[in-house]
Amino acid sequence: MGKKTRNDAIFVKPNSIKLKKPKTVKKSNKVFQKKDLNSLSKFSLASTILILSFFGLPVVTNFLSENFKTDIEVSNISKKKFDLTFNDKKIVNNKKVDQESNLENVYDDIDIFISEEDNSNTIRFSASTIEQLFEDTKYNLKSVKETKLVNIGNSIDHLPKEMKKIESVKKRKNLFIQIVLPLIIEENTKIRLDRKKLFSILNKNNNSKSDKNWLLKKFKQYGVKNNDLSTLKIRMDEIPVSLAIAQAAKETGWGTSRFAQEGNALFGQWTWSGEGIKPAGADSNSKHKVARFKVLKASVKAYQRNLNTHSGYKEFRRERAIQRDNDGKLNSLDLVKFLDKYAETGVEYTKILKQIIQQNSLTEFDDVKILPTTKKLKNLI
Repeated sequence: MGKKTRNDAIFVKPNSIKLKKPKTVKKSNKVFQKKDLNSLSKFSLASTILILSFFGLPVVTNFLSENFKTDIEVSNISKKKFDLTFNDKKIVNNKKVDQESNLENVYDDIDIFISEEDNSNTIRFSASTIEQLFEDTKYNLKSVKETKLVNIGNSIDHLPKEMKKIESVKKRKNLFIQIVLPLIIEENTKIRLDRKKLFSILNKNNNSKSDKNWLLKKFKQYGVKNNDLSTLKIRMDEIPVSLAIAQAAKETGWGTSRFAQEGNALFGQWTWSGEGIKPAGADSNSKHKVARFKVLKASVKAYQRNLNTHSGYKEFRRERAIQRDNDGKLNSLDLVKFLDKYAETGVEYTKILKQIIQQNSLTEFDDVKILPTTKKLKNLI
């Protein structure tokens, strides 16, 4: 017994001494017994569950691995580099990026270096026919500037022979722009879609075999050595429409030059392969020629590939990457300064291009897109 209180009184009867247990003690013992039983039951239940868990864990693990296993074909080891490669603005300051090239396969997918005989497979329309076609399809530059859309179904394979005969300079320029605009925007759209696919592939945890093969194909097309993703990002990008139109205008005299008329050469690209057009003023020891293309579209594609791969334009690409990282838009009037190596006249050449862009308000075409023919295409572009 513990220390007594007033309620723990002792009653004494004659001839006997008897200690009477208080009722409160009896009740307390019952409570303690009940608590002990409950604790024992809970402990037993917890122990049982724990033991069963150890025995059942392997079974559950096997079930999950067999029924919820991810089907991995190719592990995307570049995923860890994704944020660095595509979001780090410091990438353009890395001197090792976009330094080396393998240009052996960059033009494999383009109809380039063809002979004069090969150039007669497609139809050459007259200027009046082309103008009528544009009128019938309601294609004019005013509506393009208003809607910011162009129908690539209006693509023309060759410049009309009558370009020189169009007396009105404004009319000749407008016709030239109408012809080359859909071609430039179509090729830019292809690059834009490729760029989106590149981001999509590299942002996946797992890539298919076709994804891997697509990447390898693009590394070749853009002359990227060692499968360097940072270099591919910088090279796989569009050329501003205004800049492309200005260069085509300068190189062809707004579509009147011999190279443009005979070889669909809009950008005066040189070749040493033997196939091409010999410049009239070239000296006898000169081996270069102006590349000849099957159609105008091939010339546009080769021009874009040239700016996106040749070492002479790496500063152009670097500035373009900086513009992309800053606000996503390309400014042709700033980029043109980095094309001084495109022509022998250097800085003077870039000044002329800038003048052509400004005088003809060509930047109004920079945000023009192709008219989508399907809902899927509309979502993509």
